[in-house]
Amino acid sequence: MAERTVPPRVAAAERRAAEAGFTKSCTREVGRLLSLAAAAKPHGVIAESGTGAGVGTAWLHNGLGADARLATVERNKDLACRAAALFADDARVSVLTGDWRLLEQHAPFDVFFCDGGGKRDAPERVVDLLAPGGLLVLDDFTPSADWPPRFEGEVDGLRLLYLTHPALDATEILTTPTSSAIVAVRRG
Repeated sequence: MAERTVPPRVAAAERRAAEAGFTKSCTREVGRLLSLAAAAKPHGVIAESGTGAGVGTAWLHNGLGADARLATVERNKDLACRAAALFADDARVSVLTGDWRLLEQHAPFDVFFCDGGGKRDAPERVVDLLAPGGLLVLDDFTPSADWPPRFEGEVDGLRLLYLTHPALDATEILTTPTSSAIVAVRRG
């Protein structure tokens, strides 16, 4: 099967990440999931915690509706500047520099790709930032055939928290044979 076309802004973000030596960008498989999530909320408020060099942001942007807004935050000033330059021509996109909690001023979110701050240190706050019906995407998990899910021989408490959270309907999906993501919807 031929490789799918990569949107030009995603390719540009991947180049910027490589130039910066940043190796923690989302995979293209996760990126396609992000583009789909943003497209599902064409008038939505979209957020990302952990911009990096803007690869995930570019995938979200690829699915962004004409009336949607995207706010993303990155702690590293150099990376945030690289990402901001990539989206300087689109007023729908705000690249913030600093702690992930800067996103709170843009909530509630119709889509939240929580790839940086909040995912581990404040999961309840992450859930609280979602609008009813809002989609939450969390990547960088290792698939587990066990229940409760395990990682490195131990119960994966973080994954279990999101998969069983009372305010979410959540599932885990394979993004590659060796990686998975949690996709959740906040109950209304």
